[in-house]
This record gives sequence, C-alpha cells and structure tokens, in this order.
Amino acid sequence: MSVQMAETKVDGPILVFLGPTLRLAEAESVLDAIYLQPAAQGDMLLAAHAFRPRAMVLIDGQFEDRPAVRHKEILWAMAQGIAVIGAASMGALRAAELNAFGMVGVGLIYRWYRRWQLAPDDAVAVHSGPAELGFLPLTDSLIDLQRTFSAWMRKRRITPIERDELTKAARSLNFRERTLAAVLGRAGWPPETVHALRLEMVGQKRRDAIAALQSAPALAHEAYAARRIPEWVATNTFLRDLEAGGIDIKLVNTYKL
Repeated sequence: MSVQMAETKVDGPILVFLGPTLRLAEAESVLDAIYLQPAAQGDMLLAAHAFRPRAMVLIDGQFEDRPAVRHKEILWAMAQGIAVIGAASMGALRAAELNAFGMVGVGLIYRWYRRWQLAPDDAVAVHSGPAELGFLPLTDSLIDLQRTFSAWMRKRRITPIERDELTKAARSLNFRERTLAAVLGRAGWPPETVHALRLEMVGQKRRDAIAALQSAPALAHEAYAARRIPEWVATNTFLRDLEAGGIDIKLVNTYKL
C-alpha cells in the first residue's frame, strides 16, 4: 500500500511526547505545545489525525507495557509533511536511527547514538511512576550517571579510577534498579555521601529535552521550507502490528482527506 503525502498546515500545532525526562510544568514554560504521554506504537498515527500538527517532538517513549513506536510510523509521519524531531531519550535513539531519512536530532545524546551505533538502548531508560503521577522518574539513566561521574572527575572530586569503577557499577545494574544510591552502594561508598553528591548530578537528558523544545519552532519551519519528504510504503507487518494494537489501518492512507 503506497501513501500519498498530505498537505500539512504551516500553522498547525507542535506535539510533544513527554514523560519522565522533563517535568510538564517546566516544558510548558519553554514551549507552547500540545503535550502527550510517551509515545508507543500507533500514538503518532493517532495524534496526527487528531491534531494535524506541523511538527512532532519525540522525547519519551514507552517500551514495556506497550510496543515501542515503530520506525515505520515515524517515517509515515514525515511522509505527511510533518517535521519529526527527536532528543534526550527514545527520541534520541530514533533520530539517530532515522537521520538519513530526515528525522531531526537534537542534543548530545542524539550525537552520541549517531557516533556509537552499537551503544546500549538502555543507557537512556528509566523506571518511572504512572501517568497519574506525571511519569515521575524512579531511577537514574546510565547516560546521566556517566556524565555525572565524568563531571566529578573534572572537578577532582573523584579520580579517573573511581570514575571507571562507578561507571562499571552503573552498567552492571538493570535500568529498573539503577539509581545513584545503588551505584555508590555497589561501589562501596558510604550512604551518607549520596545526598550531597545528588546535588551535583548532571541531567543530560533534561538538558537535551529543553534544547529540543527551544529549537522546535525553527526546526519545524526549516523542515517545511526544505520539504524533504521520504517515500513511504506500508508493509504487511506494519499493518498487522497496527491491527493487533486495535488501530484502524485505514488511517495510514486517509490523512489527506
């Protein structure tokens, strides 16, 4: 099934898929947009039909209780003329993977994944609370911990050997258990050091998310002006996945109506 490109409205809203990476109130103070829950399979398709956006910013995504947002779905959105921007978490992963097809990446984490294509996906993963609690993060991401340990080393708070030991301890933990306290405990540090050191945590995911929100309007304008529209063809596997998720597959070919 081939899909014809729809005419995206220049003045359409910007949609942001956001969860534990950045608090909603802080995000709203940076960018006036429509904020949605972390994206899972089918969410971009449904959101496009609901809001007719000029751009989507993918920051957080789901991947445990629901299938993760598919690359094919992001390509579908871009084929409709929607600018898709990724950063910080799931967005950085997908932007690095789809950069050659026109998805726009923002931030250090995106650049890291582009450079190191075999870097672990779980480096940006965190365990979070439910939607009712605003997806409050309950763990720390590996990327934030690694950036923190490197910052401590540059400030001479720890030695290079200690930095390597802490990084090794962080990597040995499952993302559902990975916290600064757990890492320091595994490395043999006394519990009383945790509170003081947490004040010096580097929130790289948060930084990248803010950068993406700040640049989203300009990036959306540039994407519209460039009109780089990838060719998109629906595969049987993609359509079956949508059907399994209870999504009407006719939506992939009726966006232009």
